[in-house]
Amino acid sequence: MNTESVSQPDLTDVIVRLRSQLTGVFNVVAIDVPQPPAEAIRFQGHLQQDASTAFELIRERFESIGYTPNLVRGENQHAPDVLIAMHGVVQANPSRAWINLLLFGITVFTTLYAGHQSGEGLLSGIPYAFTLLVILGTHEFGHYFAARHHKADVTLPYFIPMLPEISLLGTLGAVIQMRSPIRDRRQLLDVGVAGPLAGLIIAIPLLVYGLALSPIETFTPADELRPDDSGYLVEGNSLLYLGLKYAVKGEVLPNNGQDVNLHPIAWAGWVGIMVTFLNLLPMGQLDGGHVLYALIGRRAWPIARLVALVMLVMGVVAWTGWFIWAVLPLLFGLRHPPPLNDHTPLDTHRKLVGVAVLVIFVLVFTPVPITMVLPPAS
Repeated sequence: MNTESVSQPDLTDVIVRLRSQLTGVFNVVAIDVPQPPAEAIRFQGHLQQDASTAFELIRERFESIGYTPNLVRGENQHAPDVLIAMHGVVQANPSRAWINLLLFGITVFTTLYAGHQSGEGLLSGIPYAFTLLVILGTHEFGHYFAARHHKADVTLPYFIPMLPEISLLGTLGAVIQMRSPIRDRRQLLDVGVAGPLAGLIIAIPLLVYGLALSPIETFTPADELRPDDSGYLVEGNSLLYLGLKYAVKGEVLPNNGQDVNLHPIAWAGWVGIMVTFLNLLPMGQLDGGHVLYALIGRRAWPIARLVALVMLVMGVVAWTGWFIWAVLPLLFGLRHPPPLNDHTPLDTHRKLVGVAVLVIFVLVFTPVPITMVLPPAS
């Protein structure tokens, strides 16, 4: 036992109390106290039960004396595991559901406005707004119910309204907030995949239905537009989107200047697929970051840095919007934080689900999400 840095009687008492909670669960071989004494105490040793059962016992015991445990697997099979006792226990603040309802109400208005047809009333935006909000809501409630299944403290979805002049979609999507730490990789994977999978289950059939309502038209190339033309938007193509257009229309589109002119329901369905794609980027605390960390742990960190670098390059050669998506994770952190129990591995079923979600990411990957075709300057 290394206690050379322990000079405060109260800290010594805390170490004794914490170590006593590990009897029969974690065999301590060394104790490290940072210099100067800090809020975290490291116990090195070996688990005496399976990691999942042991961690839950340790968590209950530590929380009863005001500490939160963080269990990390040893660097190799011969190295001791590390149990970090962090002072404090997360206590969630009371929910304010009226904020969720207010933001949702504003988002209904902004998406109606974004989807309304020129020259017609606000209600003409219902097909687009309803479809998009159903997809976004299903995505976020997928996360919500998965978190609740694991007894995690989580907020209801916060929808993010945005004026169409700033975002053509009328919204920046929706988010939920985890108010308790992720316990282990199994919970991390379940919560991470639930949103994209639930959203896709709704988005794909709605997109197919919308495509059936969308005519095939010939679009004028940019260099043939007249200066008084208004121009148009071209949505990007992923493998999944190309396949769905082929399944509905019986041909590969775009082709010879022809493509589908999206019905509002199809446009919202395409947006739903795009939201899934962006959320599955394997970096930071995006859904893809959750999945990748759950699968390979801290080896996900260099991959996240590589993805950010690739997006910066793509911002130069493909679509300038990639600069935003490269910078945002940098602001909030590229490294996915470890769960409290970073020792318990995924079971085979969850590994297969995680790999399947990474395959879905490839299918929905869209190098150039959107292009504005404008007439030449007069």
